Amino acid sequence: MTAETQLSILEGYFPELNEIQKEQFAALSGLYADWNAKINVISRKDIDNLYLHHVLHSLGIVKMIRFKAGSSVMDMGTGGGFPGIPLAIFFPEVGFHLIDSTGKKIKVGEAVAGSIGLKNVTFRHCRGEEEEGSFDFVVSRAVMPLRDLARIAGKNIKKEQQNALPNGLVCLKGGELQHEILPFRNKAVSIELRAYFKETYFETKKVVYIPL
Repeated sequence: MTAETQLSILEGYFPELNEIQKEQFAALSGLYADWNAKINVISRKDIDNLYLHHVLHSLGIVKMIRFKAGSSVMDMGTGGGFPGIPLAIFFPEVGFHLIDSTGKKIKVGEAVAGSIGLKNVTFRHCRGEEEEGSFDFVVSRAVMPLRDLARIAGKNIKKEQQNALPNGLVCLKGGELQHEILPFRNKAVSIELRAYFKETYFETKKVVYIPL
């Protein structure tokens, strides 16, 4: 499937995108292909599925929560910018702080964000344990088990609330999750992305929310 076809699928799922957002999303394919040839941030075989497997997957978080303007969100373990960069395009009035322990991945994210003119993102090369900032939400894409993520991210969650959901953790996960959710079974909420996106890639993909 070509990048153009994938992009049209993404735009079909989110018809509210304006022209600037469409242009920013459209630029991602060439930028990531170029950077991936130099620094491997997306598996070589997966770069051809950028919009479905990475961008649309990142926007699965939108199906759990629509961040209110003025919110602050940290993407822990962002890699080359997922889910943070797609979310920052989608929510231009929300501030995103993207961190990763691998410096070259942060370099790619910074370059991509700069190229498309994203003004609502900051980056830091650090581990989650080292970040001391406060945010409404922490988002992540399967970087570690939920228990570990919650333990590390707890210190970064603001007490003041302004969104429809209480502040906490929103994670993209795949496969069998019963074990991981067990410690949070009374408060965790999960949705299956196959209910929203019909592509087979999303058959086992979920979004998990845990208030912290």
